[in-house]
Amino acid sequence: MKKLNYVASPWAAHLSHQLISQRATMLMERKLAQRTMNVVLTDDSLVITVNKPDAVTFVFRAAYTPAGDFSLENSKSAGAKEEYMLTSLLGSYRVAIEVAENDDGPLLHYTAYFTPSEDFYLPYWPKDILALNAAGGFGGTDAEIHVEQQGIRSGMIYLSVKNPGTGALLYFQNLTAVNGYCADTGTSVADTVNGQWPEFGFALPAAVDKPMRGGKEYTVTDAFVVYADKAPQDQFEVATQFIDLLAHVYINLPKPPTVYHDYHDIAVKAWRELADHKGCWSHHQGHNYLNAYVCDYKTPPEIMVQLAVLLPLKEYEEWAGDSIPLLAEIEKGLVAFYDEDLGTVHRWLPSAQHQLDGSEEHKKPLIMDSWYLHHPLLNLSRMALHGDAVAGDLLLKSLNYVIKVAHHFDYKWPIFYKMDTLEVIKAEAKPGAGGEKDVAGIYAHLLLQAWEFTGERKYFDEAKRAADSLMEGGFDLFYQANNTAFAAGAMLRLWKETQDNRYLNLGYLLMANIFKNVALWDCRYGYGTHFPLFFAVFPLNDAPYTAVYEEIEVFAAIHDFLAQADDTPLSRSYALLLAEFVRYSLHRMVYYYPTVLPREMLADEVKTGEIDGSLWVPLEDINPGWEKSGEVGQEVYGAGFPFAVVPRHYIKIAGGAYLLFIEYPTAEMTIGSRQAAFKVLGDGRMSCKLYAFKTADSALSGLRITGKREGPLASHEVDSTTCWYEVQGEQQVVIEW
Repeated sequence: MKKLNYVASPWAAHLSHQLISQRATMLMERKLAQRTMNVVLTDDSLVITVNKPDAVTFVFRAAYTPAGDFSLENSKSAGAKEEYMLTSLLGSYRVAIEVAENDDGPLLHYTAYFTPSEDFYLPYWPKDILALNAAGGFGGTDAEIHVEQQGIRSGMIYLSVKNPGTGALLYFQNLTAVNGYCADTGTSVADTVNGQWPEFGFALPAAVDKPMRGGKEYTVTDAFVVYADKAPQDQFEVATQFIDLLAHVYINLPKPPTVYHDYHDIAVKAWRELADHKGCWSHHQGHNYLNAYVCDYKTPPEIMVQLAVLLPLKEYEEWAGDSIPLLAEIEKGLVAFYDEDLGTVHRWLPSAQHQLDGSEEHKKPLIMDSWYLHHPLLNLSRMALHGDAVAGDLLLKSLNYVIKVAHHFDYKWPIFYKMDTLEVIKAEAKPGAGGEKDVAGIYAHLLLQAWEFTGERKYFDEAKRAADSLMEGGFDLFYQANNTAFAAGAMLRLWKETQDNRYLNLGYLLMANIFKNVALWDCRYGYGTHFPLFFAVFPLNDAPYTAVYEEIEVFAAIHDFLAQADDTPLSRSYALLLAEFVRYSLHRMVYYYPTVLPREMLADEVKTGEIDGSLWVPLEDINPGWEKSGEVGQEVYGAGFPFAVVPRHYIKIAGGAYLLFIEYPTAEMTIGSRQAAFKVLGDGRMSCKLYAFKTADSALSGLRITGKREGPLASHEVDSTTCWYEVQGEQQVVIEW
């Protein structure tokens, strides 16, 4: 919750005074559900006011001129859309205002275009939203700001008002639209959508080094506003309402097209280069281990690194039906991570801990980052459930230690602790932020896997106790994206076993934490022109860059969540957004490879190891915008991502004569000798592409694809071996040949 201060800037005070004193011209009035919407022109602003009786009035500043000399030149109306042409000494303005009303509620969309009369620097621009009381001033309201932009995440603010009146609002600035301004002025949209009540919203970033170009039209705002009449009463209602409002905006938001990438081919190149490239490996006491980063020979091997590649590679091997020798090479070294004295696996290879140089807090013997204990064991449990004896043995031998640690910290894990004494080395990420709050969720996931593996009820009961510790976390549960996503799946599983709605609500809350930390816009300035950002998820709350390892883990966790939810009443809004995240992940993640990026985008200095621009191993970090990427290193433990993609999205049919690829997750797959069928997940209001590739001497025209809702699907030919079909979400698809 953001504290209200009721202190406004002179720009806000001036606008409020103009509206109160009626020094303004009413241009339009219309009903917006239970609200009244007015378009008003003052001497320096074109504003949209939205109010209902005995409630807060929201004022949206669609256009602004510091010259204070606005003149209306023309206006036109077409149905629900209004357009206004304004002039000022500084240039000309064109403002489009559109209103949509449907079952999801009212939506206001306004866009402003500005053509400067000459080159201008822009040292300041006011925020575009004011909240006014009944008298047209500030103060006397009770509101909570639940979400606002952090860094280059989505440009949105979600708030609820409890007095006067009740309700909620999601304001979403389509930051993609202002790329032209940022490209010319050398600015960034980071942290541009925020503020202090009662003055907040979006403001153009200050341009002090490079000017706007005279005579060129710029989009200076492209905002969507959706309302709810009821204010949420608790953290679970906050999460559900936030996702419902976000889905409403998302459906109406301009979205970039997706492009197919041949992950099937990439996976083959990736595992072969991973096996052969010496920079990916170190040798210790008779075993080969994967490095965390290419050419990082100083840091000892980590068990998380080995398993982050091994698990998806096992999934890929099972799908491919061919043996991959690399698997056995990685697995041979796992047992050396186990410590008989402590009764658990270590993060660092015990025999190589002397290499730790203490340069960072965690690079010391016996220091454990809380999530690093649970994540490898979670992967071991997944392997154990698939019949891997080594994984099962390491899992069972480590569980007592893991439970002891959980009880010692009462399910509130610090950032770092000492493994033998459990002494806290670092309690919080920063003062007041708390420790790794989502670890209780990944711990619960691990214990549920242990329960499934052993059948012992004590592990299930322990998972419930861990989940109960998360019940008051709100929008602060997110510590690391992949752990938060896995935790959501654990809560869904607990709900399915217990029918206790607290766990279902908690799963939704954890997923809402994920969507607070995504970027629903595309950066097209600086190096962002080479990397599609749309729907990227950030690894940490305050991370300035996106990271491949956390992204692919969120991708896998969402697949698991949707598969579990297939036979449950999953919220349509969650289903829609989760499936769309997967679709854009497939479009975007290939750009983590330096092989597809221009050399000038790559960092000149690398923190760990080296970057080999010809190697199919991804960079850890991408900085869309003006900063170079790959500064952290080339991430070997992120190299498993194509192996996670292929088994989830490629389908072999007709004895291998055809290969299918679908952008959405699927469930209920059946493949016979002449027919295949599956359920496309997601929501029917959105669609994805289904590709068909001919891999043998057969004709693509021999395929007949039918959707339960749409009937026979139209084929769009790419070439003689490839075609694609548009498929709506939430339906059964049948393929015959």
